[in-house]
Amino acid sequence: MARTQPNIVITGTPGTGKTTHCTALAEATGLAHMDINKIVKDHDCSAGYDTELGSTIVDEDKLLDAVEPILKKGGAIVDWHACDLWPAQLVDLVVVVRCRTEELYDRYKTRGYGDRKVEENMDAEIMEVLLEEAREAYDERCVVEVRSDVVEDVEGNVERLERWVEAWKGDHPDGVGEEVEEED
Repeated sequence: MARTQPNIVITGTPGTGKTTHCTALAEATGLAHMDINKIVKDHDCSAGYDTELGSTIVDEDKLLDAVEPILKKGGAIVDWHACDLWPAQLVDLVVVVRCRTEELYDRYKTRGYGDRKVEENMDAEIMEVLLEEAREAYDERCVVEVRSDVVEDVEGNVERLERWVEAWKGDHPDGVGEEVEEED
């Protein structure tokens, strides 16, 4: 059966506002917010814990097994700091959330991140690691970069993404995925 709802991956360096965007977009569109960190816990997709960074090491094979059936149904907003794990044919839009480094640094300090974690994440943002990852893993036409420096940025981004979802539905009235039989 064809997917009649798009799948959107919202990615970015930790602290840029991914979850804020996902929550607001899910409320605005009715799409399901998939918090990958929660799925990792709920489906035992952990491969250990990195004490230096203070973060879970993810078994990506287990995670993909847990998430792929959901993506095949469609209507998911994937919330995670990485994006290249998801099959390209199941991803309709990749949103890379970016933030000014000054603002991001303050967010990390508020969260109590250790120096190594702050440094690694700041370097990733400065070097545009996740934006490049998205561009390498997916057709560049489905990758967009948005700013998340202030609350008003989030509001404008969600409105833009909401319009995109409506346009996607209009452009795919028969869905995508499985081939739709054409009438002669």
